[in-house]
Amino acid sequence: MKKIAAFFDIDGTIYREGLITEVFKKIIKYELVNENKWYNDVRPSYLKWDKRQGDYDTYLLKMVDVYTEAIKGLDKFHIDYIARKVIEQKGDRVYTFSRERIKWHKEQGHIVIAISGSPSELVSEMSKKYNMDDFKGTIYKLNEGNTYTGDVIPMWDSESKLSAIKEFEAKYNIDLSKSYAYGDTSGDITMFKSVGIPYAINPTKELLGKVMEDKEIREKIKVIVERKDVTYSLNVDCIDLI
Repeated sequence: MKKIAAFFDIDGTIYREGLITEVFKKIIKYELVNENKWYNDVRPSYLKWDKRQGDYDTYLLKMVDVYTEAIKGLDKFHIDYIARKVIEQKGDRVYTFSRERIKWHKEQGHIVIAISGSPSELVSEMSKKYNMDDFKGTIYKLNEGNTYTGDVIPMWDSESKLSAIKEFEAKYNIDLSKSYAYGDTSGDITMFKSVGIPYAINPTKELLGKVMEDKEIREKIKVIVERKDVTYSLNVDCIDLI
């Protein structure tokens, strides 16, 4: 018998911001890299996004570039430790809707899987915290000495997420037509297209634009916006992008 799965992005979908940023800040705190890496290379993009003068994807890609360079030559032990501390301290900073959906899926006996662009070390810790069944995150490659090489296998783009969905479909004998996907950015569009019941959680303007252009997704998508202590369910046909 085929199984039902729920695929969750993490950054901006479960967690309210970006986990990779929290890791980077701790790397600086523990003096593994110079703090100028943040102030000179990342902070300008972050401030533009924070002031709504720039988009999230630009900030995220800049963060990934700097993070990749920053951890090059570091031992995996350090990042594993930092990942655990980040989830211990920040892992409850999640959207209420997403947390309750994970709980609901577990109660239904569904397979709950994280597919995230965050570093695999972080995704692993987050999936443990929320009792998920499996995960895939961005892999930062290691050499034989267990230090980071600077090479990356991404999981933030739509092609990589589609490949992950197909892999999990075969691994767990999943019926995608009855399965769920939750995401917030354009990288999640192939997850939405693959499953029968997609949810856009606080979606970016770029993602909403792609949803509206795709009749197949538009007819089945559920759009959720959570602000303060209120969760709104929006009719995509009534949304006017400005």
